Amino acid sequence: MSFDLVLFGGTGDLAWRKLMPALFQAFRHGTLPADGRIIGIARDDLGNEQYRELIQQRFAHVDLSKRPTPEEFDRFAQMLQFQRMDLSRAEDYGRLKDRLQQRKADVVVMYLATAPNLFTVTCQQLAAAGLNTPNTRIVLEKPLGHDLASNREINEAVRRSFAEQQVFRIDHYLGKPSVQNLFALRFGNALFEPLWRRENISNIQITIAEDLGVEKRGAFYDSTGALRDMVQNHALQLLCALAMEPPISADADAIRDEKLKVLRSLRPWTPEAINQFAIRGQYGAGTVAGEHVPGYRDEAGVSPESTTETFVALRAVIANWRWAGVPFYVRTGKRLAARDAHIVVNFRAAPHAIFRTPLGAANRLVINLQPRDGLQLHLLAQGQDNRRHAQSLTPVHLDLDFDSRFGSERVGAYERLLLDVIDGRLNLFVRSDEQEAAWRWVEPLLDAWRGTDGDLRGYAAGSWGPSAASAMIARDGFCWSEEC
Repeated sequence: MSFDLVLFGGTGDLAWRKLMPALFQAFRHGTLPADGRIIGIARDDLGNEQYRELIQQRFAHVDLSKRPTPEEFDRFAQMLQFQRMDLSRAEDYGRLKDRLQQRKADVVVMYLATAPNLFTVTCQQLAAAGLNTPNTRIVLEKPLGHDLASNREINEAVRRSFAEQQVFRIDHYLGKPSVQNLFALRFGNALFEPLWRRENISNIQITIAEDLGVEKRGAFYDSTGALRDMVQNHALQLLCALAMEPPISADADAIRDEKLKVLRSLRPWTPEAINQFAIRGQYGAGTVAGEHVPGYRDEAGVSPESTTETFVALRAVIANWRWAGVPFYVRTGKRLAARDAHIVVNFRAAPHAIFRTPLGAANRLVINLQPRDGLQLHLLAQGQDNRRHAQSLTPVHLDLDFDSRFGSERVGAYERLLLDVIDGRLNLFVRSDEQEAAWRWVEPLLDAWRGTDGDLRGYAAGSWGPSAASAMIARDGFCWSEEC
């Protein structure tokens, strides 16, 4: 199969940090179709050779294991081309059309790795130039809008030029091997599904923690915040994977239909619920890995009076029969104690205790997403109290490390997703109605938090966030995994 991948924003940060390394890894693994062409698009005045040299220089900044040898890059570089374009100029799209028609590839991928405010004009110009043919696929990076109205505006503009089956909205979390294992755990095994309901589960916790601050993205992050950056997309997609009903097949729309049902079942936010079950925080100065780091308002590009949240903790309720009465706790933040993404499924205690059980011990399933990738099943086993010869239970756990089992050279998120786009598989991409349902759920929080810092809690860099997040979960009689 032949393909042309047209990379708008071909000299940008996303292109060299994520997309080019992912494409090279697919090339190295032999999974990228050999009859392919990658055309970088930007306003830079470059030729093909200059573009190849630029990409080769940028590879020096990626992980050593993902860097090509000079011989590997020479082979990979034969796929790389460049075209200078002003995305607002119709004649530039005409030149792109001429270039693509020279060989008429089986698949043409238009990857918009640009600012979201360019999505609409780019789609309009592609359609006007006749570049929205049935064999064209368009990839949209997040964020798709900053609220429900802007998300609808972008999606409607895209739909006027492309059919829904041609649109691939990327959430790179869905491409992570650990998230794929989450689907496999639930729907490829008979072990957990009978237990996966309110009768057996007391609560579920989703944590996406980062130890880094905003780095060089201060200006972008200050207009975005943790709720838009992480909750509306990544965290809610994880929640859907945990809470959805088994789909009738592995077909893309069968899976996305079930995720949509979960999003529509989330109990809407009321002012009272926001006050009790939505915590936002902003990091101050502190110590991370033994080094002093500045507070958020002292970061480059951030307003000294910023009210942007860098931490969010929420209690979500799914109003359906399977999950009635089971709280889902979601938290995410920057400058926390560790880089750690995991899910904890806490099972209910045995209904009648006949053994001595340590305080706080319980059955739980821990799904590690990063930096580890694996599962831990925490159980209680029989121990022996030698002083009284009385039976007691002791916590033990089964530990499955997927990195050790399958090797560290597993297919990365962007590599998997880019190959899926070329092959036309939509399973791991988000449908427009899913996005709208997610925005609809978070929008009351955006409205309540806009322009005010009355409920903005401070927390020290290097901690696990504001104490109010612990108080919120404690009111239900539970605790975060590191506190139990």
